[in-house]
Amino acid sequence: MTMNLDESRDEKAAEPRWLRSDELSAWMSMARVLTLLLPALERQLERETDLNWMEYHVLARLSEQEGHTMRMSGLAGLASASLSRLSHVVKRLEGQGLVRRETDPCDGRYTNAALTSEGYGKLVASAPAHVESVRRLVLDPLEPGELQTLGAVFDRIFAAVDEVDPCR
Repeated sequence: MTMNLDESRDEKAAEPRWLRSDELSAWMSMARVLTLLLPALERQLERETDLNWMEYHVLARLSEQEGHTMRMSGLAGLASASLSRLSHVVKRLEGQGLVRRETDPCDGRYTNAALTSEGYGKLVASAPAHVESVRRLVLDPLEPGELQTLGAVFDRIFAAVDEVDPCR
């Protein structure tokens, strides 16, 4: 069978772009961090605060909002969670008295999540231990000047992921 030049180009275009050894090494380093970091942070949160990662993250995002209140759909985006997953998390937090759901006063078609004073207190009490874990596991191992580089690298990776999977 003979192949014309266009078919040959199409076949080459379909070939996988295999990782070079330096790329593979960097990717495997990142994969190890992705695999271990979030579970380590979550274990610390659960052990010391009785919150899981997503619960803490939701409380923290709400604490940053004016009036400690936000539409569930917007909060899902900030928390990188589906609306369904966020609803389950908020239901658990609501059961603990840390968050309440209420109809959006500007548009009754939407539901807001609001951080209660108990929820804010829980977050304030939980934050020091969590921040210490972040420092110990992420920031302390860095050399001077690496923090800005790390932030810029993760921002570019986030943008690439967000571009191909904006609905997460």
